[in-house]
Amino acid sequence: MKCEDMLRMLNDYVDQEIDPAVCDQFEAHLEDCNPCQVVVDTIRKTIKLYKEGEVYEIPIAFRDRLHQTLRERWLQKNDNKT
Repeated sequence: MKCEDMLRMLNDYVDQEIDPAVCDQFEAHLEDCNPCQVVVDTIRKTIKLYKEGEVYEIPIAFRDRLHQTLRERWLQKNDNKT
């Protein structure tokens, strides 16, 4: 299995919705491919953090600056389209 093939089926693999024979190919690929191991591990950790449901409040001043910056960039992008 090539990295491109693995990445195409990655969501199904992580969700455990993949044919067992293909799953064996996935596991074999992951044993020898560190970059793909990192991708799979990162996705698993992200899902775990999401499911734990911890919410972190960002400081209001930071949130306001973020919103202002995003608004300005959106306006700039839309101005360039006209």
